[in-house]
Amino acid sequence: MRDTDLLRYSRQIMLPEFDVAGQERLLASHVLIVGIGGLGSPAAMYLAASGVGRLTLADHDVVDLSNLQRQIAHGEATVGRSKVLSAAERVAALNSNVAVCPVERRLEGELLTAAVEDADLVLDATDNMATRMAINEACVATRTPLVSGAAIRMEGQVAVFDPRMPESPCYRCLYDDVGDEALNCAENGVIAPLVGIVGTVQAMEAVKLIAGVGEPLVGHVLYLDAKRMEWRKFRLPRNPRCPTCGTPD
Repeated sequence: MRDTDLLRYSRQIMLPEFDVAGQERLLASHVLIVGIGGLGSPAAMYLAASGVGRLTLADHDVVDLSNLQRQIAHGEATVGRSKVLSAAERVAALNSNVAVCPVERRLEGELLTAAVEDADLVLDATDNMATRMAINEACVATRTPLVSGAAIRMEGQVAVFDPRMPESPCYRCLYDDVGDEALNCAENGVIAPLVGIVGTVQAMEAVKLIAGVGEPLVGHVLYLDAKRMEWRKFRLPRNPRCPTCGTPD
């Protein structure tokens, strides 16, 4: 590790459970973030600031004026531009040592599986159920840890799934009955700081998993009621009959 890195990340390195070894794991890591909107924006910025060595940012959308209320990686000057290119510039301004790979398209099928397999960890910051399930399936198939976040109105949730652990559930275990579509911000609204809170918690869980510190949320779901500012943590057992990660009869 360079002297500049020791200085830059000194506040993390001085934590006894983190130390130089934890920082070196971050610097050597590759995180894939799918969705660079309200959740992906703060997550990307904090992961870059923390010292994740490589970030792949995937999003097929462009910046819209309505995004600026909550998607803090973007600004007025980037309205109409690709979200991943906008976020890549923001990340570079925070930490030019982070290698950023922008993917300006929707990740699907084999392309999604290949991108997930190439990463050490995936952060799901999308807002529709079909994409969430596809990301989960790719993570289970490639045994790649997944940090999932969601935010709507004034409620949020974060969960962590690690297919490397036999007892870990997957995202599909959380939903016995998958409807046609999940709620989304465009139709139901969301309070601005909520996505920042959830995305930042996702970044925290990613750092913990990569650095090997603390107790990640594997096997739990963390819910936030922002209206009352109440956090609730529920245990999520693995479903042995889960269509994605369960054992066939």
